[in-house]
Amino acid sequence: MDDWIDELARTLGEEPLTSAETTQLLDAARDVAHRVERKMTPLSAFVMGCAVGREIAGGADRTEALSATLRRLEAVLPPTT
Repeated sequence: MDDWIDELARTLGEEPLTSAETTQLLDAARDVAHRVERKMTPLSAFVMGCAVGREIAGGADRTEALSATLRRLEAVLPPTT
């Protein structure tokens, strides 16, 4: 599966995900699925990707852009029950 996502990244002109980024993104997807609603997971991934891309276009480092976006996601997630 890792090979597939790396191939997708290269096909789209992006650097493959690091192990840390993969973990962070899967954790975020899990949190959205369980704390909001499963069908919101791909939609939130798209919105977060747009936000990360916008920050990178503005000069931010990819790692920092992702971290900042994940912090903003966490701020709007409902509390865990």
